[in-house]
Amino acid sequence: MADWNLLAEGRCPRRCRAGQIIYLQGARPDCFYYLVSGSVRSFISTGGGEERVLAVHRAGDLMGEASFFDGCPRVTSAMALEDCRILAISRAQLDAAFQRHPELALPMLQHLARTVRLLSDHVESSSLPARQRVVRWLLSQPPAESGPLRATHEGIGQAVGLSRVTVSRVLGELSALGLLALGYRTVTVLDRAGLEALVFEL
Repeated sequence: MADWNLLAEGRCPRRCRAGQIIYLQGARPDCFYYLVSGSVRSFISTGGGEERVLAVHRAGDLMGEASFFDGCPRVTSAMALEDCRILAISRAQLDAAFQRHPELALPMLQHLARTVRLLSDHVESSSLPARQRVVRWLLSQPPAESGPLRATHEGIGQAVGLSRVTVSRVLGELSALGLLALGYRTVTVLDRAGLEALVFEL
């Protein structure tokens, strides 16, 4: 995994309060962001005023990089879930970082490819049954290093376009199959291969 801390060398991140908007959907991007501490959610707003959460970013993540690189208006918004420290990275600052650390170039391309795949998966999953939507979301989350995945049923529902009640039903079914263990605001994947098999279930 790339050490994105190298992007922050010699620079001081700015502080953002919980609930503060980091960037807005439709805005022209002049930078992307490195999340030094805290957590941020990225989401898409629909014409009807609904929001669909695409990701919850944690410390060490990059945000807003896809629109920054293609130069088109941002397709998502981002809002701090808690007090955060965030570093904005302009093109000139990125070029300087690449000159100092050329080893970051390939991981950056790989990161962009994963971001594009994530957006494509969200578009594709909108037509899938509820179980596949939840399973695909679970499989898309990076393994938690310090224990189970922290996620609420409501948060998962926002991410996949389902109600909290539906998500709770699906998670209960998966738990009964022995694929997951459920806790307070946590989900632990017990059988990843079993979940992967359900992705292709009719």
